[in-house]
Amino acid sequence: MEVETVDLNKGLTVEELDQLIGKRDHLAFLNAKNEVFRERKMKENPPSREEALRLMSEYPNLVKRPLVVRGARIWFGFNAGEWEEMG
Repeated sequence: MEVETVDLNKGLTVEELDQLIGKRDHLAFLNAKNEVFRERKMKENPPSREEALRLMSEYPNLVKRPLVVRGARIWFGFNAGEWEEMG
């Protein structure tokens, strides 16, 4: 399997994030353990898609990790069962 590694610490543009998330729920990509998430009380007051994309671009650690993309499938966060599916 060919693998391309992207350093998320360098951040993604709003456009790259928008393409990556596609029609999925943008809130699922937010790292609830991140300081910005907690400071802005995003659990109680979820950001709009546009705001979330802007914030994830500005604060790369706000993106849930690890993040693996294979074709149309995306796995993020660590869940042993889901990672076994990848093979």
